Amino acid sequence: MTWTFHYPDGFAYRRVTPADLPAFLAVMQGAGMDPRSAWHQTTISDLEQSLFGAPQSGGFLALSSGGEAVGCVGFRPDLTDPRTLTLNKLATLPEARGHGVARHLVSEVEGVAVREGFRRVLLAVSQVNLSVQPFYEGLGYRPVDEPYAFSSGKNGRPVVLAKAVTPAAARPHKEAQP
Repeated sequence: MTWTFHYPDGFAYRRVTPADLPAFLAVMQGAGMDPRSAWHQTTISDLEQSLFGAPQSGGFLALSSGGEAVGCVGFRPDLTDPRTLTLNKLATLPEARGHGVARHLVSEVEGVAVREGFRRVLLAVSQVNLSVQPFYEGLGYRPVDEPYAFSSGKNGRPVVLAKAVTPAAARPHKEAQP
């Protein structure tokens, strides 16, 4: 069963299924990431491995009122710390920006982290995308001096950010519908 969560921002959020991979990739490609980013070489197979290749991995889509995917985010357990969930592939289409979509997607991942027993969420900001770092810092993420296990290394060492998560961080889903 797939649950869809509706929020006052007018968008719906739901867990990604394998059938959603083309839409997920389309959001990543349409988000306007710097052409030097490793995202531009991402394939459906890469997404399948990242989002469904390990226990406790997955992602969310943000959907417009018309049902089109306008945002996405992935998550998977960290390779070096079993108490850490990594957030990756956060993207929103330009027309969906400024409505809280990315903030809600991050919140969904933080909620998964809490419900699954993780103690923190870790993410990496590529050297070619440093303009997003203040967004994450505004959500409580802070730079940490540790490696990011999933870095391709293509654009140098990423800036790694982390945030401790607590049960108070888990967003309640009062408007859930199957």
